[in-house]
Amino acid sequence: MTHKWNYQPITPEQAETSQKLAQELGISPILGGLLVKRGITKAQDAKKFFRPQLPDLHDPFLMKDMDLAVERLNKAMGKKERILIYGDYDVDGTTAVSLVYKFIQQFYSNIDYYIPDRYNEGYGVSTKGIDYAAENGVGLIIVLDCGIKAVEEITYAKEKGIDFIICDHHVPDDVLPPAAAILNAKRLDNTYPYEHLSGCGVGFKFMQAFAISNGIEFHHLIPLLDLVAVSIASDIVPIMGENRILAFHGLKQLNSNPSVGLKAIIDVCGLTEKDITVSDIVFKIGPRINASGRIQNGKEAVDLLTEKDFSTALEKANQINQYNETRKDLDKSMTEEANQIVAELEGLADRRSIVLYNEDWHKGVIGIVASRLTEIYYRPAVVLTRTDDMATGSARSVSGFDVYKAIEYCRDLLENFGGHTYAAGLSMKVENVTAFTERFEEFVSQNILPEQTSALINIDAEIDFRDINPKFFSDLKKFNPYGPDNPKPIFCTHNVYDYGTSKVVGRDQEHIKLELVDNKSNNVMNGIAFGQSSHVRFIKTKRSFDICYSIEENTHKRGEVQLQIEDIKPN
Repeated sequence: MTHKWNYQPITPEQAETSQKLAQELGISPILGGLLVKRGITKAQDAKKFFRPQLPDLHDPFLMKDMDLAVERLNKAMGKKERILIYGDYDVDGTTAVSLVYKFIQQFYSNIDYYIPDRYNEGYGVSTKGIDYAAENGVGLIIVLDCGIKAVEEITYAKEKGIDFIICDHHVPDDVLPPAAAILNAKRLDNTYPYEHLSGCGVGFKFMQAFAISNGIEFHHLIPLLDLVAVSIASDIVPIMGENRILAFHGLKQLNSNPSVGLKAIIDVCGLTEKDITVSDIVFKIGPRINASGRIQNGKEAVDLLTEKDFSTALEKANQINQYNETRKDLDKSMTEEANQIVAELEGLADRRSIVLYNEDWHKGVIGIVASRLTEIYYRPAVVLTRTDDMATGSARSVSGFDVYKAIEYCRDLLENFGGHTYAAGLSMKVENVTAFTERFEEFVSQNILPEQTSALINIDAEIDFRDINPKFFSDLKKFNPYGPDNPKPIFCTHNVYDYGTSKVVGRDQEHIKLELVDNKSNNVMNGIAFGQSSHVRFIKTKRSFDICYSIEENTHKRGEVQLQIEDIKPN
């Protein structure tokens, strides 16, 4: 795999700003440059970025309809109405339901939760769910991480005397459902200063407003932040602004005092003694919570996340871990099949998108397969399977390309769709698949940039080994937590040499453990290059080469820096 390195040096104006910023903060000008690239140009903003503070969270009542939502919830509790917390079956939906349910349950007992079945009911608010609510005497449904497009369903609920409060973060249509309140910062008439909250984040803001209106102190909300961090990391929303504050303190909670259910998942993942990061959530914790809705029913994930007894939670976590193993097997076999189909597609080199339809595929893992295809082929991908007489599926995108807009361009061919920039869901009549494939390709090929369809490594700064000292590393760590809009910085160093001790490691000798020097300093830098053993011959010739890498802490030797090498280019 040959990667293209993309390095855009900062402009002279930006360099001036970064020098000034670095001086004021007492950090390296290189890190000042990283701040400027993230749109941070003032020392006070940098301090807020490095030390996110909970008091800097926005006033939840700035959100349109928040007063109505709180008033309707207070009224339901005053009249002892039955309340149903309803949410999507993925990580964001199940964490959101768990958060709102756990918080309200401390003050009110006539409450239940409901997660629709991916296979019988599909995505979002279902008439089956509303009928369940009606049969159980529910007067108010709080729906999380979906509902913004459920105009017909919520009209149906209204006829049955059931009110809705919608907490969503997906892009709304022009017509909004007839709900008692709609909390969504992507509304056209939005008044809230931050629009990238996760679904669980919107639920948190609702509970924050509810707490304010009832004189409940903020510290009672802090134990719920671990759930918010899991949703932010898993749902691939930007980790800047308010999300950064929530993710930062949520990770703190997850590491110091996680809730019983999350603690059980952490144990099952083997993360107990480890400092849990965003990538641990993305690759270990999130997929296990997701597996429940993919393989069985998302309700089991909420049962686990709201469990109070640790030994019961551990049993449930082990069960969910089993689902995850099943999910991995399905995912592997479907990705292999999908790759086979893609390899046989005519004119793949000229296509800018991939759309695959196979009616035998498992609905629970098509989103993951779509993600795999975007990683392998650097194209936006849509993977569809058959549910009754519909083709339903998931779309995933490549960096910087808005797949939601591409799907919206085909809306007349669709029965239903929803999502955001990098991920979306959709359904259409089976006979429309061919037309959709052509229309989707048309939009993508007209709007995607050439660099978005190749293996690109964005380099943040060119540095020498002498720049990497303990102070630099400790300041760099303050850029955590990483995620969209705040990616882990990638550095490049030119003309480095093997110190003479680099060697191939790994069960199949696929990685290189490196000891490197450059000609500007005497520092010997340790590095690891995963899956790049093909370069070892060149490295051993004692000729110079260029590397790009992130700077990590060596997990085996605390405090020691290790370069994680992303790519090697011989000179």
